[in-house]
Amino acid sequence: MTSNRWWIVALLFIATTVNYLDRILFSVLIPVIRGEMHISDQEYGYINGAFQIAYTIGFLFMGKFIDSVGTRIGYAVAVAWWSLAAMLHTAAGSGFGLGFWRAMLGLGEAGNFPAAVRTVAEWFPKEQRALATGWFNAGSNVASMVGPPLFIWVTANWGWRVCFVATAMSGLLWMILWLSTYRAPAEKTDGPREPQIGWTDALRHRQTWGFAVAKFLTDPVWWFYLYWLPPYFYDVRKFKLAEIAWALPFIYLMADFGSVGGGWLSGFLIRRGWPNGQARKMAMGLCAALMPIAACAALVEDRVLAVLLVSVATAAHQGWSANLYTTTSDVFPKKAIASVTGIGGCLGGLGGFLFSAVIPGYVVTHFGYTPVFLTMGTFHLIALVFVHRLLGDMKPVE
Repeated sequence: MTSNRWWIVALLFIATTVNYLDRILFSVLIPVIRGEMHISDQEYGYINGAFQIAYTIGFLFMGKFIDSVGTRIGYAVAVAWWSLAAMLHTAAGSGFGLGFWRAMLGLGEAGNFPAAVRTVAEWFPKEQRALATGWFNAGSNVASMVGPPLFIWVTANWGWRVCFVATAMSGLLWMILWLSTYRAPAEKTDGPREPQIGWTDALRHRQTWGFAVAKFLTDPVWWFYLYWLPPYFYDVRKFKLAEIAWALPFIYLMADFGSVGGGWLSGFLIRRGWPNGQARKMAMGLCAALMPIAACAALVEDRVLAVLLVSVATAAHQGWSANLYTTTSDVFPKKAIASVTGIGGCLGGLGGFLFSAVIPGYVVTHFGYTPVFLTMGTFHLIALVFVHRLLGDMKPVE
């Protein structure tokens, strides 16, 4: 059983890595694609907006779909959808075509986290779920580390369209491996029967809104660092491209440690006898407390210290996320986990659109980066209040 569990985590890790490779591919190769298709900065913004909006909406549909058909089929459909959408980027001949396929990609990619979180809940006991989530969530950071240099090398040798074909084929191969090896564990029939909670029922529970509001407030922090760190380092810190090339991989490597470490901490506390809710809140509280300290990266003069503080922020956020995702499986029955994760993911996408794209663009232009960094440092602490008030002791709902 144990070997099966960690094989499943490996599959989830690979799927999340492929998911993020498809996601970041367009932004990495936009200088090449822009030169060929004559895409303006405004069109580039519209294309990214098409992905973000579709990704946000897709969470609602994908979460409900996965709970309806199960993780085995639901995950396979989501990966097949986004892989085919990635491949069809190669057929686009204009900004409009790229925007359409980015939107299709966003709809499919929204299925990754609802399916992965529910899979962990099906296979792992509570004290191991946050650690397992931390491991598969680390795939997002690995993609950000290895993707850019790999894409640039492939493009230099075979052209940018081959990159989309390669990531699409990786997803389709994963789908075949998933369908051929994954089987949900047999449900126990001698224990108490889980309550039946549908999508609309979940909206009536305050625990759903505790998770969703926390996603709304904290997901934008991750998106902000993902979108704005390269221009910040280049324009404000005066990093050269070679310096950015070492800084970003280091930052995302530290995020991997935070993802796994944050998940391990709450499991360790549960094994030591802590109540489930207290253990999750302690791990999340520690991560949230680090965020204002990390936000001081905008105030320090030393560039290396700035990189280290940003690394603390990304590591703390990923540790927070490993535990926040796990709260859905702590509280809700298995057949509602993907739906609740989807609802929270939708609000997280909306928060990302507002606080990592629209508002920072205006603030950075008129006031600089410092106000945005300092504001982002407060979001996790505010979210922790909502987690405490709405998720409560994180006992299963009745």
